[in-house]
Amino acid sequence: MPYAYDDDNIFAKILRGEIPNTTVVETEHTLAFEDIRPQAPVHVLVIPKGRYVNFDHFASEASDAELADFNRVVGEVIRKTGVAPEGAEKGYRLLSNAGVDGVQEVPHFHLHVVGGRNLGRMLQPG
Repeated sequence: MPYAYDDDNIFAKILRGEIPNTTVVETEHTLAFEDIRPQAPVHVLVIPKGRYVNFDHFASEASDAELADFNRVVGEVIRKTGVAPEGAEKGYRLLSNAGVDGVQEVPHFHLHVVGGRNLGRMLQPG
């Protein structure tokens, strides 16, 4: 399945330095930054620097170095923001939207790291 990447999406502009961000972690392959419309006290977006539309695109075409780096950065964000579980306290949610049914707003793969409060149930039955 071909993936059409839009070089004018907001995350591509952030990666090119055209739009500022509040960086949490940056590596050779990955950028993590604070969401401008946080849904919780901690809301960080983690994006690969490569041109990937969604998770399945990233998982199928990214290099081993990109895949490993991305996952390590997610772990670093969790530790750095203090949401890593400690016994029965704290915790976080990882979320990625893909496609129309997933309500993906930006056509660049990104993972939300959300925490800092009780997030409630993710989906309601129905």
